[in-house]
Amino acid sequence: MTEVNCGIQGGLPYLDAADAAIRKALGWMKQRCMGSKGVSNEKLDEHQMASFDLAWCAAEATAARFAVDYAARVVAAGAGQQGEGACLEERMALAFCAEALQNIHNRLWARPQSFGLSEADVAALASSGLSRFCQLQLDAAHLEALGRDVMALNGASGAYMLSDDATMMQDSFRKLATNVVMPLAEEIHRHDRIIPQEILEPLTEMGCFGLSIPERYGGIQSDDHEDNMGMIVVTEELSRGSLGGAGSLITRPEILSRSLLKGGTEAQREKWLPRVAMGDPLCAIAVTEPDTGSDVAAMRLKASKCEGGWILDGVKTWCTMAGKAGVLLVLARSNPDRSLGHKGLSMFLVEKDSYEGHDFEYRQPGGGVLSGRAIATIGYRGMHSYEVFFDHVFVPDENLVGGPEGEGKGFYFTMAGFAGGRIQTAARAIGVMQAAFEKAVSYAQERKAFGKPIGDFQLTRVKLARMATLLTVSRQFTYAVGRLMDQGQGQMEASMVKLFTCRTAEWLTREAMQIHGGMGYAEETAVSRYFLDARVLSIFEGAEETLALKVIARSLIDAVQ
Repeated sequence: MTEVNCGIQGGLPYLDAADAAIRKALGWMKQRCMGSKGVSNEKLDEHQMASFDLAWCAAEATAARFAVDYAARVVAAGAGQQGEGACLEERMALAFCAEALQNIHNRLWARPQSFGLSEADVAALASSGLSRFCQLQLDAAHLEALGRDVMALNGASGAYMLSDDATMMQDSFRKLATNVVMPLAEEIHRHDRIIPQEILEPLTEMGCFGLSIPERYGGIQSDDHEDNMGMIVVTEELSRGSLGGAGSLITRPEILSRSLLKGGTEAQREKWLPRVAMGDPLCAIAVTEPDTGSDVAAMRLKASKCEGGWILDGVKTWCTMAGKAGVLLVLARSNPDRSLGHKGLSMFLVEKDSYEGHDFEYRQPGGGVLSGRAIATIGYRGMHSYEVFFDHVFVPDENLVGGPEGEGKGFYFTMAGFAGGRIQTAARAIGVMQAAFEKAVSYAQERKAFGKPIGDFQLTRVKLARMATLLTVSRQFTYAVGRLMDQGQGQMEASMVKLFTCRTAEWLTREAMQIHGGMGYAEETAVSRYFLDARVLSIFEGAEETLALKVIARSLIDAVQ
C-alpha cells in the first residue's frame, strides 16, 4: 500500500491532481461552447449540470487550499488548540481536504462524459494514495476524537489569526451582539418587528455604517487602502447576534458606498457618503424585479428623461429595508432599446421619507408616488424585504450616479457593489453558523438520553466535528478572500466563498437543530430561527445557481488556456 503523508501538506498532491482534472474538464467545455465572439452563453447553457458541478469542485478545492494554508500558519505561530495528536486546526484542515477531494471525485466519477473526461482520467484522481488518505482522515474513530476535543472548547472552533486591530473590532462588536442584539433577537423574529433604535443607535455610534467608506468621506476605512477584514468580522459578530436584526445592516451601505466609489461623481460622494456613514439616512438597494431575479441585464424598470431629471416607472421586489430607508439605490433601464442588455441600464439615488411600518406610501410634490409593502417571509425578519412600486417618481439629474457620464453604466456600478455584498454575505453565514454551533455544543453537553449526555455518543461527536471543521474552513476561506480583495483581487473567489459558505450554513444550522431534537423545532429555541435565517443565504446577493453557472463557471472557462 502506498505510504500516505498525513502532515499538514498531506492533501496537496491530491488537490493538485483534482485541479488538473478540473482544468481539463473546463478546457473541454470551452472548446464545445465557443461561438463567433468567444464563449457562447447559449452553448454553455447546454452544459448547465456540468458547469454547476465544476463550480462546486473549484470552490471546494479553493477552500481546501486556503484551509491548508491557514493550518500551516497556525502551526508555525504555535497558536493552535491542542487535543489528541496534532493541533485541532491541522486535523480539521486535513479532514476537510479529504471530504472535499471525495466530493470532487464523486461528481466527476458519476458522469465523466459530461466533463470530457475518460474513466482513466477519473481513476487517476484516486491513485497515489488518495483513497487511503481519505480513509484515514474520515475514519469514524478519528472524527469522534476530533468531536470530543471540539466539545471541550465550549463553542470555539479554532484560532482566528486576526490582526490586533481586527481582534479589537471583533471583541467590541461581539459584546454588543451578546448584550444588546441577542436579547432582542427572538422578539424581532417572533413578532416580525422592524429593527428597533436600541440596536441602530449603538451601531451608529460605533461607526458600523461607515466600515466601507474612506475616512475622507466620514467613514472609518483607510484612505490609503481597503480593509475588508474589519467589515467581515463586524458582520460575523452581528450576524451571530441576529441575521435579520443586525447582521445585514451593513450590507446596504456596503453596496451603495462601493457603487458610488466606483462610479459616482465627486459631488455625489461628498454629499452621500458622510451621511450614509452616520446612518442618516439608512439606505436600501432596488435591483431585483418580479420577473428577472438574478438576471440583472434583463431589468425593465423604466427611466424616462424629462426636464431636470428622470421619471421612474415600474416595480422592484426583495428591496430590503425599503420602508425605513431614506434613500434607495435604484437600477433602471434608461435606454428603451432592450437589445442593449445591461448597457442600457443606469443607477439612480431616489430619496424618500423613512417609515416604520410594513407598508409605506411616499408622495412627491410633483405627483409621483413611491409605495411599498413588506413581503411576509419565514425568516430573516427585522430588515423586511419590500415590493416597491414606482409611479411617475421624479429623480433629479444630480442623482443619476456618475452624472451624464454614468448613463448606461449602472450595471458595472452594481457589480462593483455586489462583489462586496457577496463577501459580506459569506461573513453573515459564518455568524449564523457560529451561533448555531455554540447552541449545539451546549445542548449536547446538557441533554441526557439513555443515561448519559448526548455529547458522549459517537454520532453526536462526529456531527460536531464536521460542524466545527466546516465552520472553521468557511471562516478562513472568507478571511483569505477578504485579504485578496484588499489587494484588488479575489472577485471570482468572492463568488466562490459566497456559494460555499451559504450552502454550508444551511447544512450546519440543520444539524444544530437536529441535535436539539424536538426542542430544535420549537419556536422558543434559537436554533429554529438560525435554520430559517440560514435558508435565505443561498438565495439573495446572487442565487446559488446564478453564481455557479453565470459567474464562477463562466469565469473559469473564460480563463482556461
